[in-house]
Amino acid sequence: MVLLKQDQECRPNFISKWLKRTPVAWLQLMREKNRLLVAIAGITFADFLMFMQLGFQDALYNSCRTPYRALATDIVLASPDYKTIARPESILRARLYQAQAIPGVKSVTPVYLDVTKWRHPITRVPRTILVFGVNPDHAPFVDPEIRSNLPKIRPLNALLFDRSSRSEFGPIPQMLQQQKVVQTELGGRLINVQGLFSLGASFAFDGNVIVSDTTFHNIFPNRNPDRIDLGLIRLAPGADVKKVQAQLRAFLPKDVLVLTKAEMAEVEVNYWSESTPIGFIFGLGVGIGFVVGVAIVYQILYSDVVDHLSEYATLKAMGYSDGSLLAILFQEALLLAVFGYLPSLFISIGFYQLTRIATFLPMGMSLYKAGLVFSLTVLMCLVSAAISAQKLLSADPADIF
Repeated sequence: MVLLKQDQECRPNFISKWLKRTPVAWLQLMREKNRLLVAIAGITFADFLMFMQLGFQDALYNSCRTPYRALATDIVLASPDYKTIARPESILRARLYQAQAIPGVKSVTPVYLDVTKWRHPITRVPRTILVFGVNPDHAPFVDPEIRSNLPKIRPLNALLFDRSSRSEFGPIPQMLQQQKVVQTELGGRLINVQGLFSLGASFAFDGNVIVSDTTFHNIFPNRNPDRIDLGLIRLAPGADVKKVQAQLRAFLPKDVLVLTKAEMAEVEVNYWSESTPIGFIFGLGVGIGFVVGVAIVYQILYSDVVDHLSEYATLKAMGYSDGSLLAILFQEALLLAVFGYLPSLFISIGFYQLTRIATFLPMGMSLYKAGLVFSLTVLMCLVSAAISAQKLLSADPADIF
């Protein structure tokens, strides 16, 4: 009881003494306002650079996953050579129907994928677009809008157009809204736009359309109907995905890859992050932003230490330890981290919104990105302070007195 009482008496005294301490770090930063503004601008720029690189990287990976998330499937059959939806590798259609022999498999659906030229209905300028070929009676998509519109593509050369495609494909949604007949060319064939859906652009393709499997083979007459690009497998309610996946791998020949929908999406992500320079470039951009920030903060803190070296030496002569002086320096670094991070956060949110509107890429701020950049900012400033500390520790009272 005595120790508890003493602790309760000492704690308020300690807190009150701490609160009454002179905020040396704050006062030093506020003393040179121009230098402070330069430091904040530099950190803000470095953070903004990291935010944008992480934003583009995240948009790349999210756009890679989007087509697979849209598919109504539990397990996907694909070629072992399949790497990206941009260059799909086909498999035998028979493998999909062989999968129906496995207990727990409810239904199977083939999907055809290919790219061809779409002509702007007004300017006639061609542009590459991704084509999904599906059986409209099987509804192989999750989106209710797509499912409800699939009967519209039963007629030959009818299609659904992705309203989230870039504007270079033409004002298709506006033309349909005006109840105009929208006709153009797809793969050299005259086609009719019968409806819309929302999927979104990606780094590989700026637009998407959905056609029936009959229309698909009319547009791509050289494609063999017996070879599909993706085989979608829906499981019965209560079926264990991993168990059925293992059975399919053991039952089917090795000329097919058996993956869950999430695993299939990661194959695409891995392709863009590891087999192309894009993933490296975005990571390099984050690293450059970090290095730029370290250089800027170091220059600011080093200049501040040099300008106040005599004051630091005086504090040493008064009995302040090196640890106390280092604490002041690191407090300055943390204050700079917060001051520079906050404006970069709000600026980046605005630029994410502008980029999403301009490119239709799924860019947005997340707690992960915000937390990662803040952690990097704190680390950046602490590293700068650690480098500047060498000059601080060199302050010698003998040189002053």
